Parts: sequence; C-alpha cells; structure tokens
Amino acid sequence: MFFRGIIKGTFLDKHTKSPLRQWIKNRLVNMTGNYSTQYLLEEIVQTIHMLQGLGSGTEVHSSGERILFHVLKQCVMPPYCIIDVGANRGQFLQLALDNLSEFETFVHCFEPAAETFKCLHDSYSDYDRIILNNCGIAKEKGIATLYYDDPCSGFASLTNRKLDHHGIQFNSSEAITITTIDDYCFENSINYISLLKIDIEGHEFDALNGTRKMFENNAVGIVSFEFGGCNVDTRTFFQDFWCFFDKYNMKLFRITPSGFLYPIESYNEIHERMKIANFMAVSPVLKYPL
Repeated sequence: MFFRGIIKGTFLDKHTKSPLRQWIKNRLVNMTGNYSTQYLLEEIVQTIHMLQGLGSGTEVHSSGERILFHVLKQCVMPPYCIIDVGANRGQFLQLALDNLSEFETFVHCFEPAAETFKCLHDSYSDYDRIILNNCGIAKEKGIATLYYDDPCSGFASLTNRKLDHHGIQFNSSEAITITTIDDYCFENSINYISLLKIDIEGHEFDALNGTRKMFENNAVGIVSFEFGGCNVDTRTFFQDFWCFFDKYNMKLFRITPSGFLYPIESYNEIHERMKIANFMAVSPVLKYPL
C-alpha cells in the first residue's frame, strides 16, 4: 500500500505537471547520461527482475514453485491428479512427491524425448501412482519433430530455436508422437485435473489450446506455466495467456522466488518480458484466499 500510494501521489503521477517533478526528472536524466551509471542501473534492474521471478524460473527448487502445492492443499481436496507436461528427468515430479507425500496423489508425466524418457523411466517406473508417457502435448494429435542440443536437454522444443547468442546449437532432432490433454483425459477417464503444470519450451500456449474442453467444463483447478525467452522463437505473447485465462475467469499470478504470488489484475505491455518466469492460474471455482 505504501508504494502504491507513492506511485499514485502527486509527486510521481505522470499526469501531474509539477515543476518540482519535472526538475527532478531532468536532473536524473542528466546524471544517468554515462556508461557507468547505465551499467549500474542495468545491474539493479536485473536484480529486481530476479526478485520478481523474472529470469529465476529455471530451477524448481529456487523458482518458488513449491508454493503451488501449498495452494493445492489449501483449495483442492485429495486425491490429487497432477499432469506434468514436459517432465524432463522428473525435477517437478520429485518436488510434487516431496510436498504431497501424505496425500493420495496420481501424477501423469509427459516426456517425448527418447533418451530423456529413459532417464525418467529408470528413476520413477516403480511408483504405482506415477504414469509415465513417452509422448508430447500439443493442440492436436499427430507426429512432430523435437529439436534439442544434447540428450536429456532441458531446452528441447518443437521449435528449432535460435540460441546462438547463448552458444547453444540445436543440432539434433527426433520424430515424436504428440497428443492433447483433452484426448488423454477422455481416453483415461480423467474428469478433473487438480494441477496442470506446463513447461515445454515455448509451446505452453499450444498445450492450453489442446485442453479447452477441460477448461470449459471447469475441470482444471490450478495451472502452472512458464513464459520467457522461448516465446520469442514461437512468437507467442503474454497477452495470449492473459486472454486465454481471462476467458475462463481464472485469476493469474506471477510466482516469485520467495514463493509470494504476485497478482496480475489486468494486462499491460510491460508483462511482455522475455525472461524465464513461472505463473499460476487458479480456477474461479476454487476459494483460495488471495
């Protein structure tokens, strides 16, 4: 409330033509007109972004994603049905198991890459309530090409991404089977998804479009998805996600490293920041006190 008061106050109100405000603005502009200050400002901005969850969404243990399970336990009754789209080697899966050990939980994992799926299978095939699927998720069924740099890579994507500026070359590929969440749920008699996690390197929006029937039936409680640099390659924007969840009256939050959920109350172009971040959407049916 303190910061909102400052922003809305006369001193920083952009609609106010205060001579004092203009004088301070001019002074600041003059003071920052050099490389050293601009470099310092960039370092400050990067740190602020990290604390906001922008650029800190890579590792599940430091991204704040643990808060998802707190929300899940607060507003969804077990048994839980979790769908892990883009399971990789089981990083998010293990986080789910660690946080839901006392509850009856079924986790459906999707990992299309052959070598990565082998690693996942070797680690989790003995769990009765973990269902491992060696296929990808998209907006429709079919066959697609998966591109990646190395076996078991966390960068694998249905788009041949341009990551030369990071020294990463997508020089490997393989044909994979893809399906939709709607089809999978129908074929496996899944009537409700407690938590849908999607991390598929820029194709999260496609996965959501393949889940429309479940959303229309209010059959998805919580959604976690990643947005960031991958969306440059797939040409999808945060506005696409905002409009999708707004259509289903779902509340949208940015997940911060501290686990704080920052509410996104309306769309603004400032949200188009292509740095890896995790977001949560909550069904209007759920009564979570946020």
